[in-house]
Amino acid sequence: MTTNMHVVICPDSFKGSATAAQAAQSLRQGWLRARPADRVTVIPMADGGEGTLAAVKQSVPGTTERVVRVLGPGGPLVAPWLLCPDGTAIVELAAASGLPLLPKPNPLGAHTFGFGQLLADAASHRDVRRIVATLGGSASTDGGSGALTALGVRFYGPSGLRIPLGGGHLSGLIRTDLSRLLPAPVDGVEVLVDVDAPLIGPNGAAHQFAPQKGANPDQVATLDAALQHLAHVLGHDPATPGSGAAGGTAYGLAALWTAKLTPGAQAIGKLTGLHDAVADADLIITGEGRLDSPSFRSKVVGHVAELAAAAGVPVWACVGQQDTSDTKNLHGCTSLSELAGSAQAALAEPTRWLEAAGQHVTTSWPHHRSERATA
Repeated sequence: MTTNMHVVICPDSFKGSATAAQAAQSLRQGWLRARPADRVTVIPMADGGEGTLAAVKQSVPGTTERVVRVLGPGGPLVAPWLLCPDGTAIVELAAASGLPLLPKPNPLGAHTFGFGQLLADAASHRDVRRIVATLGGSASTDGGSGALTALGVRFYGPSGLRIPLGGGHLSGLIRTDLSRLLPAPVDGVEVLVDVDAPLIGPNGAAHQFAPQKGANPDQVATLDAALQHLAHVLGHDPATPGSGAAGGTAYGLAALWTAKLTPGAQAIGKLTGLHDAVADADLIITGEGRLDSPSFRSKVVGHVAELAAAAGVPVWACVGQQDTSDTKNLHGCTSLSELAGSAQAALAEPTRWLEAAGQHVTTSWPHHRSERATA
């Protein structure tokens, strides 16, 4: 006799092919095709980068959306933020200052001003008690100076003139004026980071991430020097893990808005109720587009695997492509690329192969479990 199971499905997005919500529903449909009597709980996840708003909106009942006209890296646009019933505002950098919003790369001039406008709107809202700012996918390497400008900070260069937006101008910074800085909400600001990079140096924001935003080697050196100068002027520790997130935006918000840096997947898990769901599950299914070594550092798969291990619940990953054999706390892994025959085939029909992966786990998991029992 088959015992009904409680399965919790909590994937990250599959970038470029499926949102976290789409991935979760497809995996659910595949599982229920083979085991229709099971109870399946769907919790779309995110690590603080792109897709966080969608994951929270799907998983937290009663959230409302507010839209604001802002100045993005490529011009004016309308961007949303979310208000949760408990007074938490979720503000996503990628919605206002993300790399896809930039028509062409602008490594030295791109900025986070639009993100700051979202933060300012949230901080001014009467029902907001706390802000959770999600970083990731930024177009800029400006140390958060653009966002801070929108919040009221004035950055002055030589001759008492305010410096232009963009990380390339920070080397001319002489002093700041905080007299018009908008106060943070009463319960503070939490910045969700999906990397542990410091602000400066070979592992910092410029060297690690600016090339992805179009910076050549000379521009990388310019930006790193500019961020070093920013750190000298502001006086906050640039070595803090995670301060290099989103081109150093995490650093700027921590330095002048006393924001607390938190691993993104951990914080989103608390918001969405993942922690309680894991404790009540018989099996956890998570996933993302590519499983590699960084998946187990501040990312969804790694966080879910740690939660499951602590609760004594087995966890399986369904991924677009598996690029590491070290699966740590995972009990198994299903690759969409292997099921489809190639990465291209999986990308062409992500919903189909996510459903196939969900069904595949129903047969792989009992087999894997019996192997472990007899080992």
